[in-house]
Amino acid sequence: MTTTASRPGPGSRRDPGRRRALLEAADRVIQREGPEASMAAIAAEAGISKPILYRHFGDKSGLYQALAERHTRKLIKGIRDEFSRGDPIRDRTRSTIDTYLATVSKNLNLYRFLMHRASAEDTATHSAMSTMIRDVSRELAEVMVAEGELPDRTRAYVWGHAIVGMVQTAGDWWLDHVDEVPRETVVDGLVDLVLGGLPAAASGARSADEPG
Repeated sequence: MTTTASRPGPGSRRDPGRRRALLEAADRVIQREGPEASMAAIAAEAGISKPILYRHFGDKSGLYQALAERHTRKLIKGIRDEFSRGDPIRDRTRSTIDTYLATVSKNLNLYRFLMHRASAEDTATHSAMSTMIRDVSRELAEVMVAEGELPDRTRAYVWGHAIVGMVQTAGDWWLDHVDEVPRETVVDGLVDLVLGGLPAAASGARSADEPG
């Protein structure tokens, strides 16, 4: 008997080139129309009907998740590449934050579509985006532990999640003021906050390990 787990998922037998072309059509519409881009507009851009669009991805949720995976993979790679370089910690922190802000501002409508509309409409997409944020936080914490910036693993994880949350929230604010506030100003402020607080966090970790 064939079980559900053994059956291929929606669209799994379809041409990957066609799937990629549909995602590119979705990208164009979202970049042009913003977070309110409709599935009908995406289907029209691709030259197909909305039911056929859904058939390729299973449903609207499947399309949202495919778009999230497509773009978060690129974003995470850029962040990872910058923070994994052998440069001094200040240079890496600066380039990593700058890479993040530059990427989301260049793809503003896609970012808002994925982080706000799709995540609000679809719990699976919200979960995927939350997982991406946690993964970046965890990687940052592991780097800080490995490099001795924060030898206490628990504090490193707290700090890693705090940094990522701070950068994301500050970035969201900046995206609403992008014509008024230079990106460099935001990067400078965030770097000062991160590197100004890191020594205190490390000192607190060492004090906690010392006998009373």
